[in-house]
Amino acid sequence: MTLIYNALSGAIAAQAALNTTSQNLANLQTKGYTRQGVLLTAIAPGVGTTSAGSGVQVSSLLRFSDSYKTQQLWRANTEVGAYVEPNRYFLQMEQIMGDDKTSLSSGIDKFFAALNGLGVDPTSSPLRQAVVTSADALSQGFNSIYAVTRNQQISVSQQRDAALPQFNTLLKNIATLNQRIQTAAAVDTNTSALIDERDQQIDQLAQFAAIEVLEQPDGSRSISLKSGQPLVNGRDAGTLFMDTSSGAPVLTLNYGNTKFAIDDTKMGGQLGGLGNYEKNTLAPLQKSISEMAEQLAKKINDQLLAGSDGVNPTGTGLPLFSFNPTGSGGILSIVPGFKASDLALSSTGAPGDSGNLQLLIDIKNQPITLTSIGSVQLGDADTQLVGKLGVDSAQNKSLLKTAGTIRQQAEDDWAATSSVNKDEEAIDLVQFQQMYNANMRVITVAGQLFDATMAMFG
Repeated sequence: MTLIYNALSGAIAAQAALNTTSQNLANLQTKGYTRQGVLLTAIAPGVGTTSAGSGVQVSSLLRFSDSYKTQQLWRANTEVGAYVEPNRYFLQMEQIMGDDKTSLSSGIDKFFAALNGLGVDPTSSPLRQAVVTSADALSQGFNSIYAVTRNQQISVSQQRDAALPQFNTLLKNIATLNQRIQTAAAVDTNTSALIDERDQQIDQLAQFAAIEVLEQPDGSRSISLKSGQPLVNGRDAGTLFMDTSSGAPVLTLNYGNTKFAIDDTKMGGQLGGLGNYEKNTLAPLQKSISEMAEQLAKKINDQLLAGSDGVNPTGTGLPLFSFNPTGSGGILSIVPGFKASDLALSSTGAPGDSGNLQLLIDIKNQPITLTSIGSVQLGDADTQLVGKLGVDSAQNKSLLKTAGTIRQQAEDDWAATSSVNKDEEAIDLVQFQQMYNANMRVITVAGQLFDATMAMFG
């Protein structure tokens, strides 16, 4: 009967292999599916027997996965997430600040050009009005660009607020999958599908932040931030939120009733990219625009206050600009009620004197100090701000392109090991079908031998 037992074990093993192959082919287009296989081992003969053996058995189901390649896939997704979100903010700021019509440089040039035009006839009412009009346009330019920075701050905050619930949901899902995998493994159930689902959840999590993933002996995975704070351990998961209890919002992780303050500029991924752009690019740029408006207004106002309108005595000029440090309603405006005739263009008050006009014109070449770029001439300040923004944007764009290439390579490497190849599966299908048919043929032969044997004693 050994002949039948051997053939039966071979047929059963072939059937298990065919089932696995069919599962692979059924999931040919399933995203994140890891192909499976069977490990066949020969059954040794019993002690004291001289038979060739006792057939074959399926020792285990195989899951074709490479931990290193999977980790590389997650790390690559983190890099993409870190640069893809800031990219659109950079592009918007570049387009607005670099536009020839809406740039601060254009407004400043037109304002000082109007002052230069007054040199032809400082008493001309139309030329004086042109100065006031260009000053108002300059104010609106500052307000418009400053408003863009404020809107970007709101957008970044809203995007982060929308990302945090997704991040926390992924943490809970991974913890739940850890528990399900532990339970299934305890009763010797194939956990490959559950592991695939967990890997995809971790891949999505990695897009939000740089993470470390450790495989535990019980099949669960522990996850922490790169900076060491725990996110998931077994079936326990943390929660990331914005803590406003101290006034200024602080990104905070709550894990096991312990709170950790998180530096979002260093956490990587989408959340890290947003935090880094907000704090290291947007905030300094916004402050520099405000400083530029404040120092421009002060220099012009101080010079006007030191001059005369040609009618009143020297030193009785009126301020032209009003600066609003809060930024609400705009940071720069014309002083209400200021008229073209209020321009104090004389230094001495004597008829025909326009010495203060030249001092006003010279302000364009005076230095100002900005947070982003340090000391620079007023006339060159916007050009250098835009230049720095362009350099930062180009660097982010280059890093995004590199991250995208690395991600694609990581996906290809993962697919080479783990994805389903229909040609390979077709070959396996034929081979295991032949194995099954051959063993069924052996069973038929064994039956014929058995019948022939019985006939001898009939």
